[in-house]
Amino acid sequence: MNTVPIGVLVLLLVVLILLSGFFSGSETALMSINRYRLKHQAKQGHRGAIRTERLLERPERLISLILLGNNFVNILASAIATVIALRLMGEAGIAVATGVLTLVILVFAEVTPKTLATRRTEKVAYFASAVYQPLMTAVYPLVLATNWMSERILNLLKVGNQPSEVEALSSEELRTVLNETTGMIPPRHREMLVNILDLSTVSVNDIMVPRNEITGLDLDDTWSEVKKNISESRHSRMLVFKENIDQVQGFIYLRKMLDTLSTGEYTQETLERNIREPYFIPEGTTLTVQLLNFQREKRRIGLVVDEYGDIQGLITIEDIVEEIVGEFDTDPHHGPEEIQEQADGSFIADGSAQIRALNKALNWDLSADGPKTLNGIVLEHFENFPPQGAVFSFNGHPMTVLEVEENFVQRVRIDPRIEEHDDVDETA
Repeated sequence: MNTVPIGVLVLLLVVLILLSGFFSGSETALMSINRYRLKHQAKQGHRGAIRTERLLERPERLISLILLGNNFVNILASAIATVIALRLMGEAGIAVATGVLTLVILVFAEVTPKTLATRRTEKVAYFASAVYQPLMTAVYPLVLATNWMSERILNLLKVGNQPSEVEALSSEELRTVLNETTGMIPPRHREMLVNILDLSTVSVNDIMVPRNEITGLDLDDTWSEVKKNISESRHSRMLVFKENIDQVQGFIYLRKMLDTLSTGEYTQETLERNIREPYFIPEGTTLTVQLLNFQREKRRIGLVVDEYGDIQGLITIEDIVEEIVGEFDTDPHHGPEEIQEQADGSFIADGSAQIRALNKALNWDLSADGPKTLNGIVLEHFENFPPQGAVFSFNGHPMTVLEVEENFVQRVRIDPRIEEHDDVDETA
């Protein structure tokens, strides 16, 4: 090498540093590329994505190839830099060459290319895959030998060969991914996707119409009262029972009845023939499971029952859909009917308001493991039925009981949150 001109050695050193930068940057790009986006593009037929995905099927071999190339060019660059230093400065040049080469490799072959790779991950990865694919074929025996020696060392250290874990995201991790897609997915779509994930954490008890609010047709009423209830109903399906809800007969679909009812040809016998048997849902069933059950059973409405078979509430498929897309209302700013915002910033809420509705309307984060309704919150606090006008603080909000009737808290005023250092008197 002593006969090679200095100019040629310097040029060769520059080329080696550039190659070192390529190996370092491509390693960062290939190891940090978004695997889900890569799979999508590969399915779309993108040739660079197909090559890259094929290389990443065995990442240990790809890493061996990159490190073989990177170490080879770095060692060769160090040798050439030493020769240049000896020619120009003698023995003292070795220390200078070591310091200068370290700084050059750090800046031009490590930090800069790796930073570029993080900013242009896909472009760098796809370009590198076009180089590594034929290179892998050329040095494949050497790559296998390197991996074999590495495995033997790991075995000596008693580090077993664990099977690769399938890349999977939990619902919480997927929720984080969705929240990080700002600008890529419209906010409304992102909100619906997050709501779909939440279905598995919400049960039918959280959104059902409570037993005391269920309305229906009592077959023990006069026929004129039954027809009046049918014609005035705002629902497309109604519960049918005798005397009380515990003697449920089933459901009727009003759309099939209205035309016949208007002609006066509809009789109670015809009504009873059109009753469809009731469909019961165990309490605690998650909305994800129940949505699938509705689909499998070809049902749109069901009664929630406890372990003793007692009816606890009623739920429809529309209730579950609203958990995904939001309330069906012409005014997008219109909140739940049972929670009404006042001019002073407070809220008047019905005691039957569900915890889920309170969380959404007031931006709370109450657990569904406790009381299911606002009435339950009040009763849990006072451990009894409070008098009208009773005031207490909950979740940082002063609350006033406005109305109590028939052993049920009918309405509560919820004032805006107060600072923690402010004191709120609690009176029973």
